[in-house]
Amino acid sequence: MQQVVERDREVDAYEVGIDEDCTLLIARRQPTARDLRLVMAVSRIVTDLERIGDKAAKIANKSRKLHAVAIQRIPRLSEIQHCARLAIEMLQSALDSLARMDIDTARQAIGADKAIDAAFDAILRQLITFMMEDPRTISEALDIIWVVKAIERVGDHASNIAENVIYIVSGEDVRHTGAARMKTDEA
Repeated sequence: MQQVVERDREVDAYEVGIDEDCTLLIARRQPTARDLRLVMAVSRIVTDLERIGDKAAKIANKSRKLHAVAIQRIPRLSEIQHCARLAIEMLQSALDSLARMDIDTARQAIGADKAIDAAFDAILRQLITFMMEDPRTISEALDIIWVVKAIERVGDHASNIAENVIYIVSGEDVRHTGAARMKTDEA
């Protein structure tokens, strides 16, 4: 877990370096059309990847805190692992769509966000039930909620990456429009 926190600092440094490189590239080369879209989207993707690193560090810190507690009042929820697997698969799919510049894979990644959101909602309902039944579980449940919310946010950032792939390839900006989601549902 400590390694995750330490690696987050490296990710932060990479983000700063890549942003500087993008700025210099724009200033020196003055890219147009698809090249400019690529540079702008890469800059946004790097920000999303950095934020995913922040979420990983948060998950590691909260997990360490949860494991350090002598008495765990909430049973282990397998749904958390399921939600994490969905987020990891979604991120891998979004990165694969970036590597291949594949709009179809990007749209599938965006569509996977619904499953993560549903898993998050189900876990949240379970934890609320635990807190209502036994107020001694509130602190532990809140820590678990922070972990699961961070996992859910990883899915949101993966969706952003996939949306940027669509923008790079087609020039269509599907952020905030739901267009990527609707076309995914139609397929």
